Amino acid sequence: TLVYLLLPAAASAVYKQWIPNTNFETASNWDKGRVPCASNVVHFEKSKVVSVFVSSPHVLADMYLPLNGEFVLASGAGFAAFDGSWDPGCDSGATVWFADAEHHAWFDPTLWQAVSPGGDLEASGRIFSVDEERVPCLYDDVIFQPETSFRVNIDSSQQVIHLRSISLMGQELSSPEAWAEYLRGPSAPLQFHGNGTLQVTGTGCLDRSGCACGNGPDGHRICAALLGASGRQCPAPACRSPLQPLGHCCGVCGATINLDFTPDFDLQKYRDRLVQALLSQPKYTGVRMAISKVHKAQTFLGVIPRSSTPLIQIVLIDDGAGAQTGTSAEQLAADIMEDIAQHGETLGISSGKMEVATGSTFSEQVGSHAWIRITVRTVLGLLFGLLFLGGILFLYRKGKLRLSVLRLPRPWDRVEDLVSPAPASDKGFDNPMYDVEPPSTEPGEKTLQETAPKGHQVFYLNPLYDASETET
Repeated sequence: TLVYLLLPAAASAVYKQWIPNTNFETASNWDKGRVPCASNVVHFEKSKVVSVFVSSPHVLADMYLPLNGEFVLASGAGFAAFDGSWDPGCDSGATVWFADAEHHAWFDPTLWQAVSPGGDLEASGRIFSVDEERVPCLYDDVIFQPETSFRVNIDSSQQVIHLRSISLMGQELSSPEAWAEYLRGPSAPLQFHGNGTLQVTGTGCLDRSGCACGNGPDGHRICAALLGASGRQCPAPACRSPLQPLGHCCGVCGATINLDFTPDFDLQKYRDRLVQALLSQPKYTGVRMAISKVHKAQTFLGVIPRSSTPLIQIVLIDDGAGAQTGTSAEQLAADIMEDIAQHGETLGISSGKMEVATGSTFSEQVGSHAWIRITVRTVLGLLFGLLFLGGILFLYRKGKLRLSVLRLPRPWDRVEDLVSPAPASDKGFDNPMYDVEPPSTEPGEKTLQETAPKGHQVFYLNPLYDASETET
């Protein structure tokens, strides 16, 4: 068992923060729901690997340690043997077991929380994330709170889980070299286990149109953890034909908008625009919004995967109930589409598609200024084509334009040629009993049979008749 001293340190600002810990002083880490007291016997399962942070001194009757683990001691923390004095608030001789931390999974959205640059929890009332984005994404900062220990299962369908930085034990690791050095230390194998590999890149998203989260390959893990290992189903929605946003585990009532964008699009500026100009209006107090870049899979004939297309997905839900479910979200979505129709080109939005599912109805609307432009261009193209054909016809009738006619062979002509009878001059037939050589082309040679003149009878040799037999 490794024991070393950890001095307090300040936490760094991050984006997503790990919630559970394996601290000795956390009541939920013990089977009795309380921290062990003086007359208790403490048990750690000997086969379980664990890292435990201890922040204060403790007196215990006895303690059984794991075969592989560590105690991380803060300044002044430690353990002392119980001297047998009476403690009115402690069960005499009770055994307290440390809870199993093996089941805490990286891809469990309920074990993460969003934090602001100052390290405080973000306001959760207006902006939310689809389920796959509640877990750290490719370019996110991750924090494990200082003065805490933890153990997390990083089983993944990806060989490498990329992150911008990781902060733990009060230390920020934001370069591949610093992270590689930490992995070589004694604590990393006790804190991280599973078949995945964490990799710090030190690089954030450099695309102003946003970057996709990248958790799609582990979407099934995220949904399984969210719904529970018992196979619980998604809650029954309050609307007919609920919407299924990309990256979300369950259907939702409200509205979704998918935007196609140009190189001029700026995701952060557009998010701020929606929040300040629309979402902050009093009539939308109960509406929550998620907006991010996602990749929509493209298929051939609806079955064969072909490629994926990046788009901006906006998900709007509200706190309406009954027939009012989703109606405020629908109204906000209509306002967003109207704003796109007026300013979409300036904002770098080329087209948009809106879908709505409320408690009273289900509808789908598609629209943007780009669709209007496409329709106008199509109509103008048809009119131009008709005018062009009309001009050619006018010149032809006036005799100013001569058109050469190309006669194409007709199918039935070829059929008639195929079934045309043979020439009538050949009146002969093949006698299967008469085998003669064809007439020779050499001059002077006689043939066995000659063609009789017209009007005369035609004779032929019978190979079964021998004239010598009739002579007497």
